[in-house]
Amino acid sequence: MYYEERDFLETADQETLDQIARARELTREYYHSDYHDTEKRNAILKELLGEIGENVEIDTPFHCDHGKNIFIGNNVIIGINCTFVDNAPIRIGDRVMIASNVQFYTASHPVLPQERLISNWRECSETFYRTYARPIEIKDNVWIGGGCILLPGVTIGENSVIGAGSVVNRSIPANCVAVGNPCKVIRQLESDMESVVF
Repeated sequence: MYYEERDFLETADQETLDQIARARELTREYYHSDYHDTEKRNAILKELLGEIGENVEIDTPFHCDHGKNIFIGNNVIIGINCTFVDNAPIRIGDRVMIASNVQFYTASHPVLPQERLISNWRECSETFYRTYARPIEIKDNVWIGGGCILLPGVTIGENSVIGAGSVVNRSIPANCVAVGNPCKVIRQLESDMESVVF
């Protein structure tokens, strides 16, 4: 794959490190908060995330890098021990269910060492490696099974289901069931959302 310099992120500049540190503080505070104190927990999430809708449940522990790059719609459940590496935006639509141990990775690195590693890095960069990021989007009415891994740049189409343990390295269309490593469509769904009462 060919990369241009503009594709790469600076991941260790002071502003980024401060944002990551604040996200760590907020996720720790959220983890230790009283499960029944919904007012406090919602206030923490509103500070942590870029946007959060109504009726959102995020179980603990919850892990993220920046927080501000995560945008969540209404009626969303995120299970135990989910990880959001949000160097690029992660957008989650309405009525989405995300099971436990799901991992979202927007960040990656070039495969070739001569592209991944920076010679004389102390002179031009805070890190010895290059990082790029691509956004992840989850459309409305999606269900993601436990232990799934979503890789940079993927979109999951509306109404689709991703089977437990899948590794999603390409976008999945709407109205289907997809499973496996790599994740592939195994069934089309006939969706009649007009008959569903919200």
